[in-house]
Amino acid sequence: MKYAIIEAAGKQFWIEAGRFYDLNRLSLDPGDRIEFKRVLLVKDGELLQIGQPCIEKASVNATVVRHFKGKKIIVFKRRPKKNTSSKNGHRQPLTRVMINEINI
Repeated sequence: MKYAIIEAAGKQFWIEAGRFYDLNRLSLDPGDRIEFKRVLLVKDGELLQIGQPCIEKASVNATVVRHFKGKKIIVFKRRPKKNTSSKNGHRQPLTRVMINEINI
């Protein structure tokens, strides 16, 4: 099993080739290719490489599939003794990417 841990959009992701992942919104169009250079760890069978902090010459190629909004999160604030409250919703803009290959 070949997998990698990358840093993308301010978060770390455990990824495998051929799978979809949802990242924070990237300023790319659907169909564009993207290469992630910040690869923190790669495991390929018995070979395990850990970066300090990143692995040189390692990259992950991906394709942008689509942009969408995530699940709605309700933000409810209540002020005690004031008899006031507010209810707001938030939907995080996300980008779905398809991981094509992991290069070592």
